[in-house]
Amino acid sequence: MALSKIKSDSMTDNAIQSNRNFIINGAMKVAQRGTSAVAAGAGTYPSIDRFKAWEDTDGAFTVEQSTTAPAGFTTSLKAQVTTADTSLAAAQYAQLSHQIEAQNLQHLKYGTSSAKTLTLSFHVRSSKTGSYSITLYKDDATKYLFSKSYTIDSANTWEKKIITITPTAGSTSFITSAAGAIANDNGIGFYVFWNLAGGTTYDDATDNAWSSNTNHFHTNSQVNWMDNTSNNFYLTGVQLEIGDVATAFETEDIGTTLSKCQRYFSKSDFQSVVPAQGSDNKSVTTSIDMAAGLLRTTAIPFPFYMRTAPTVTPLKEGAAGGGSNGQWAYYQAGTWTYNSFSAGTISEQMYTGHTTGGAGDGQAYYTHINWTADAEL
Repeated sequence: MALSKIKSDSMTDNAIQSNRNFIINGAMKVAQRGTSAVAAGAGTYPSIDRFKAWEDTDGAFTVEQSTTAPAGFTTSLKAQVTTADTSLAAAQYAQLSHQIEAQNLQHLKYGTSSAKTLTLSFHVRSSKTGSYSITLYKDDATKYLFSKSYTIDSANTWEKKIITITPTAGSTSFITSAAGAIANDNGIGFYVFWNLAGGTTYDDATDNAWSSNTNHFHTNSQVNWMDNTSNNFYLTGVQLEIGDVATAFETEDIGTTLSKCQRYFSKSDFQSVVPAQGSDNKSVTTSIDMAAGLLRTTAIPFPFYMRTAPTVTPLKEGAAGGGSNGQWAYYQAGTWTYNSFSAGTISEQMYTGHTTGGAGDGQAYYTHINWTADAEL
């Protein structure tokens, strides 16, 4: 079901319009937290990098990386209902979302009469047909949202959806007024939501329109995807770009996508290893015995500069065959010692770790560390 125009897939078009996709990891290739099914929470990252899951119902659903994908793609995000909720309370909901950093949106010129039109395109598949919706949510001091419904026509069939978002859609031109401006900072500029279910609190939206009522996520035609444990939902090929046409999905090498994701989340271990899973593939550094009861690591760099100074979480150290959650290992006097380390000085580029271990002898110890760094939006 086409909702807008589609531009040709020519090599010229792709060359001219490189770096046009505001979405990071839209092909769902990077899953640093793991590829297996994990339960959704109240705004958590269960699996696929840069894609959050939101669940506040009497049911439950999981999110995982899947190899079920349309032609031209190899992976998708799969959501699966695991506990059904056949009758949603008014304020209950289930959603997926992608957050876009505000300073990456400045060339949209929101807040001026020159505000740009956007086109969102994506591939979707579900066992449950019917009316779904997307919401573009502007998350600044003056909050507005745009809601648009789309239909999944055939069960278990990949369909491409295309939605055009004009800055003047609706009865009031919110986005072209000063209140529509997006702050030039490293906070959230846009949420892009895929609504899976929602109670009556959220179903008063005018379709294809901006609203200052930030509860109006969808119309009352939105399906309750949470109503059966047989319901699944697949998503991939997500692209948000300037203009009123959908160009071919902008492919990029895996290293480029991974580096973009690591601005928001990184870890010490191999990409194939789930964080907190003990293994021998750790960062290795030196710990200096600064004083009695103070052992401090040398600087531990992140793969790339992160969005902001992240939350660093020490994880279980397993390389030397022992330890528990929150402990790293250092080699002292011919034996491995395990202590609970915490992050000390943290910047966007690196951090140090420290523990109450050490005798104050000024020695340097070979140290195994395992950690995650979270600067997510």
